[in-house]
Amino acid sequence: MLGHLDIMHITAGLFVGVMVGLTGVGGGSLMTPLLVLMFGVNAKTAVGTDLLFAAVTKTVGSTVHGWRDTVDWRIFRRLAAGSIPAALLSVVALQGLGEIGAKAEHVIIVFLGCMLILTAFAALFQKHLVRLARRGGSRHDPRALLPTVLLGAFIGVAVSISSVGAGAIGVTALLILYPNLPVSRIVGTDIVHAVPLALVAGSGHWLYGDVDPVLLISLLIGSIPGVIVGSLLSSRAADHLLRPALAAVLLFSGLKLLTS
Repeated sequence: MLGHLDIMHITAGLFVGVMVGLTGVGGGSLMTPLLVLMFGVNAKTAVGTDLLFAAVTKTVGSTVHGWRDTVDWRIFRRLAAGSIPAALLSVVALQGLGEIGAKAEHVIIVFLGCMLILTAFAALFQKHLVRLARRGGSRHDPRALLPTVLLGAFIGVAVSISSVGAGAIGVTALLILYPNLPVSRIVGTDIVHAVPLALVAGSGHWLYGDVDPVLLISLLIGSIPGVIVGSLLSSRAADHLLRPALAAVLLFSGLKLLTS
């Protein structure tokens, strides 16, 4: 297996790992379009492989950041109540489309393109949206229960189909739903929630043969040191430069997928 490892895939894993460590965004948002557009990987295989890649990478990243002390388990349970069942149902539905013909790959490409564009705007305008939301609300507003579960369901569907959605979109929506909660606690909760979600969705894709083990190992060889380096550098990174650059890459990738 080691003889089949590709230095280009390892380099791609390193790049995405650094971005995940720096911004908390980039696992699915960057890796899946990179695999599809640059390496020509089948869309379903790219999503399935990327989900397990993201699960391992974000586990390492969350450990380095020390998110164990900044997780709101009540919000985590609300998100998981919607996301885990939705992820399982989405994987089954996607495989049903695959049996009909090439519809599944077309669905993934279109959905992925739309999610990348949405993620780009969420990353770019996150602070502005949060300022608008911080006019009221409480830390554990009971009215936020159903919207949080529905948000989890949306993220579960989005992540299972495109591997995108648990980063910038999830954090932005949670900041709007819980405006008085510290940002670090929101981010920590979102990252911890992304790990079991990616594992569940990725395992579903694995069972259906949509994961390339050699590709996965190549990506992880690069991403694990990358996410550690990115996490250590995150406190020194200029957010006002990183976010627009990341948003531009996501927007370009989304438009490229939709017009390809």
